[in-house]
Amino acid sequence: LSPGAKMGCFTFIKVMMILFNLAIFLSGGTLLGVGIWVKVDGESFVDIFGTLSSSVLQVVNVSYVLIVIGSILLVIGFLGCYGAQKESKCLLMMFFSVVLIIFIAEIAVAVVALVYTGLAETLLSALVTPVLKEKYGVDPTFTQIWNTTMTKVHCCGLNNYTDFNDSVWYEKHKTYPDPCFGAAPPLAHPHLCGRLLQGCFDQILEEIRTNAGVAGGVAAGIAALEIAAMAVSMYLYCRLDEK
Repeated sequence: LSPGAKMGCFTFIKVMMILFNLAIFLSGGTLLGVGIWVKVDGESFVDIFGTLSSSVLQVVNVSYVLIVIGSILLVIGFLGCYGAQKESKCLLMMFFSVVLIIFIAEIAVAVVALVYTGLAETLLSALVTPVLKEKYGVDPTFTQIWNTTMTKVHCCGLNNYTDFNDSVWYEKHKTYPDPCFGAAPPLAHPHLCGRLLQGCFDQILEEIRTNAGVAGGVAAGIAALEIAAMAVSMYLYCRLDEK
């Protein structure tokens, strides 16, 4: 290519890099705002986004996840956008390094999730169940989220009704939450647990498996964008040496 064509190609890629990372920056700001909103008013989030959102809120503190992801996207977007605009090799290398670290971390998490699914389930149960025992019936937002999910998904607790044994709720009311009985009348004795609903964790896993194809496609798309972003940032980095 002639010097003019090379310069035109460089300028085009630079502009695309700026626009792409500006979109990332704005997306990060949006996620950060949503994360703060979920932290302040989780019930409205459940009302708007429905059962799946309440299911996710049970096992993951969505507000903190969104705040962290939003903050990371803000940093990435700033490094990529400002680094390309100012043609800063330092910022472009920082952008490349951050995206590479995230890419490697995503692969590691995917491998662990596939290979150690049972371990992940055990750890999740160990983390969520104590919180359920302590906060259900005490924290209004937490209680509302669980009630919404247990009612709409027709489930009880994370693993099963025994998650409420020795809980603050059971000690106070001497029975399990009403959603645990589905359409049946409340029962106060654990020996009659045959009429209680199954745990929510299996239901959530089933929802995830049902949408596994979509989730896999999204993950593959994100990975492709990350690879493309690293390739473009490295191209700009190397071309700056020739200018």
